[in-house]
Amino acid sequence: MLSALLARRLARPVPRLQFRNYVAPTQQLTEGERTIYQKLTERFSPSTLRVEDVSGGCGTFYQIEIASDAFKDLSTVKQHRLVNETLKKDIEGIHGLQLKTIVPQS
Repeated sequence: MLSALLARRLARPVPRLQFRNYVAPTQQLTEGERTIYQKLTERFSPSTLRVEDVSGGCGTFYQIEIASDAFKDLSTVKQHRLVNETLKKDIEGIHGLQLKTIVPQS
């Protein structure tokens, strides 16, 4: 069981948003990943964004890495609050969220 989950996770490409005008292939994301990805993209215009369902596809635990200029001059706690506010309705029913926010280097 574990090896099948690991194989599925490793086989799926990890989308990364490298440039502001690059649109990630959201068709490769699960529905939950796509919803989170789109909301964060609309709200923060990130230079890097990675959203991954790390619960084996059941949508109960997500790992998010986001770099945005919107986080400049904010503490990590305030950065995380902004993301949590943006995803409030989407994360109500999940068990866990691992969040990494980054201020891009100028």
